[in-house]
Amino acid sequence: MRFVVVTGMSGGGKTTAMKMLEDAGYYCVDNLPISLLGKFVELMVTPTGEVTKVALGIDVRAGQDIRNAAAVLTELKREGHECEILFMDAADHVLLKRYKETRRVHPMAPNERIEEGITREREMLTDIYKQADYIIDTSSLLTRELKEELDRIFVQNEGGHKLIVTVLSFGFKNGIPADADLVFDVRFLPNPFYIDELKQQTGNDKPVQDYVMSFPEAGQFLDKLTDMLEFLVPNYIKEGKYRLVLGIGCTGGKHRSVTLANAIYRKLKELDICGVTVQHRDVIIGK
Repeated sequence: MRFVVVTGMSGGGKTTAMKMLEDAGYYCVDNLPISLLGKFVELMVTPTGEVTKVALGIDVRAGQDIRNAAAVLTELKREGHECEILFMDAADHVLLKRYKETRRVHPMAPNERIEEGITREREMLTDIYKQADYIIDTSSLLTRELKEELDRIFVQNEGGHKLIVTVLSFGFKNGIPADADLVFDVRFLPNPFYIDELKQQTGNDKPVQDYVMSFPEAGQFLDKLTDMLEFLVPNYIKEGKYRLVLGIGCTGGKHRSVTLANAIYRKLKELDICGVTVQHRDVIIGK
């Protein structure tokens, strides 16, 4: 039997993940008291049981018991029960934004500021976070991308990545992204903006891509940055980093940066050393 514990930060996507696992054929139980976890596992693994895939959701609604969850899961593994932990997470500022948009009350701060609840919850989940087999950061994931990642891990059994890299194109004239961990400037390449037939297109269009990549420097930059990431990513994972925002900037954020961001995204996909998403901050769809 495959037994998956789904936990994580409130607002991180746990409920959505549980629904997707249920659609994938998992028997799902949410918000079970930690004290009943051992009994529940014993019941599910009985030889006569017909259930082969189980997803159990636990979170801070269990109160102080959540602090004991890591110890309980460790004991279950020691007894020979195979158990995988999926931790759903997102950056604090993203969690705050989601709570404000939905006007929900944070379970750890019913009468306080949301920021205080997020801080308190993250501290309470520290131990189980360290035990997690899979960490999915939904800060920049589309629903479709989350479904693909869950399907890859829990349906196709390909395993997961503990580090998610977001390749983010942007324009320097609009400011450097505040959440960027690494920033690279590609303004050394000729600007398609000054080519009449390319001006209104973006790096998502093939004519712009062909123009930008026609310069040897573009390919050299791509190769050198790929080599760097191939070195950095395993070391970031080793140090416990679970999200990395890679900023690729040009003047307006529509041509050169978009082209290179897409190319880097494809390279990281091929390497399969981390989860990866791509975003274009300054590109307006349809313009």
